[in-house]
Amino acid sequence: MTAGACAAAAARLAYSVMNRRPPGGPKAWSRTNHRGEPVTLLEGPAVAAGAIAGVLAQAALAPGSSGRRRAAAMIAGGAAAAAFGAYDDLAGSGDRRGFRGHLGALRHGEVTTGAVKLGGIGAAGLASAALTGGSSADVVINAGLVAGGANLLNLFDLRPGRAVKVAAASGALLGAAGQEGVAAPLGAALALLPEDLGERAMLGDAGANALGALLGASAAGLSRPARIALLAGIAGLTAASEKVSFTTVIARTPALNWLDMLGRRPAAQPSPPPPVPPQSASPQLAGVTIPAQRPEPAG
Repeated sequence: MTAGACAAAAARLAYSVMNRRPPGGPKAWSRTNHRGEPVTLLEGPAVAAGAIAGVLAQAALAPGSSGRRRAAAMIAGGAAAAAFGAYDDLAGSGDRRGFRGHLGALRHGEVTTGAVKLGGIGAAGLASAALTGGSSADVVINAGLVAGGANLLNLFDLRPGRAVKVAAASGALLGAAGQEGVAAPLGAALALLPEDLGERAMLGDAGANALGALLGASAAGLSRPARIALLAGIAGLTAASEKVSFTTVIARTPALNWLDMLGRRPAAQPSPPPPVPPQSASPQLAGVTIPAQRPEPAG
């Protein structure tokens, strides 16, 4: 069984098991989506578990120590990103968002769950990059790809299927560039895409952070100029998210909007206003009953 197929099967199994017995109860994982309807966050841990299972399967088949070291780096980044993301999912309030919100809270002495997550994923990125090896410059670049990828993909998890589609496009580009390791995260994510598009579940921080970290770790085999360019693109999009809404930009760009809506339920249409009751021609006669006029007798 290939890494992608193994990851897909493991993700579906994990999602089924967790749905039957959600850790902490179903209420802990229930959220309200953009339509005001309930969805579960259990897709996220299931995708992370499936992806890591796929990476393990790939490591078992990889020849030599370099493949196993690469798999260890991916697992370190992906597992930590999933754990810190789940912590933010379950304990976070959502009052502070983005780097500006969390760093602003830190300046006032408030340690948010998002700040803990950012610090934890940053440390996980360094650990993952150290396992990959290379010069000090390579470690810094690879750490940025893991942490930056985890954060950026989470910024797209605002509409059904959007983050998975972005992950699929990114993974396809990395695969075309000859990078190994993309099959496992993509297999796990695509296995649960129907749940996401059907608005029954969403990735949440756990799933989106894990997928982004795994894809970032898989880019470690690119040339240094390519990794620097990729890291610059991640940083630029992350900075732009503090100023503009990705959802607004996508909605205003026909091609992006078509891709974003592909497979999704149509947008909710506003309800028509209630009919206005007819008004009396003479306000003074409102509420007054006028008796029916009797026909005059024939002459």
